[in-house]
Amino acid sequence: MTPLAAVAAGLLAGAVGTVCLDAVHYLKYRRGGGTDSPVAWEFAPVEGWEKAPAPGHVAKRVIEGFTQRELPDRSAWLISTVAHWGYGTGLGAAYGIVAGSLPVPLPAYGVPFGITVFAGDYVLLPVAGLYKPIWEYGAKVVALDLGAHLAYGAAVGIAFRLLTKAMTAAPCDLRRPA
Repeated sequence: MTPLAAVAAGLLAGAVGTVCLDAVHYLKYRRGGGTDSPVAWEFAPVEGWEKAPAPGHVAKRVIEGFTQRELPDRSAWLISTVAHWGYGTGLGAAYGIVAGSLPVPLPAYGVPFGITVFAGDYVLLPVAGLYKPIWEYGAKVVALDLGAHLAYGAAVGIAFRLLTKAMTAAPCDLRRPA
């Protein structure tokens, strides 16, 4: 597998994983009485930075640090959405580079990957002041978030394996009938 193919498959697998992570959170939302459709929930408006999720705040800090300009509240939704999907797909690309370097990228490798992403969030985001330390969250909150990240990692591992199998299958010659 070429490095470019590994990155491309990883990006696609990361998008699949992000859908799965969000599906876990959406199911929690619905069990809690939420009524929005999956699309309306996924792309719900973020009215300002005080309501923005952590990926949006990270992106805001990077953009404001680079541009030396404060971002208006009206940009919170777009930046948060792009950051969330960019983070999930970008980590998928990193997974692709590592897993694509192995002789056989087993789908099971996605599980420790999901745990690593979960752990990284609970180490880096408290340092940035965007999360509380993990021990300040209730066990149910941590368990749900871990479950969502396990779904993310498992989906990335499975999707990456399926994509790489499809990419390495014998090419089809479209000039000759089968």
